[in-house]
Amino acid sequence: MKKLIDWFKESNRWKHFAGGVLIGFGSNGLYCAAYTGAWVAVALEVKDVQWGGKADAVDFALTLAGVAVGYGLATIERMIV
Repeated sequence: MKKLIDWFKESNRWKHFAGGVLIGFGSNGLYCAAYTGAWVAVALEVKDVQWGGKADAVDFALTLAGVAVGYGLATIERMIV
């Protein structure tokens, strides 16, 4: 479990995931969540490159995974209410 937590903290991966969850939860439709999440993930990787780093496919995927989780939570919340 410690290895997973350390991996998640590496390169601020948790921030990518958390931001994706917020985007997905705040979206009012699947199309909105997917489009916004994809563009935000691309923008974060472009920012990494511009600041002298390199694009990381894992960060990109974690952002999209966060969007999926957030949208799923929002869908469940809408069904309950």
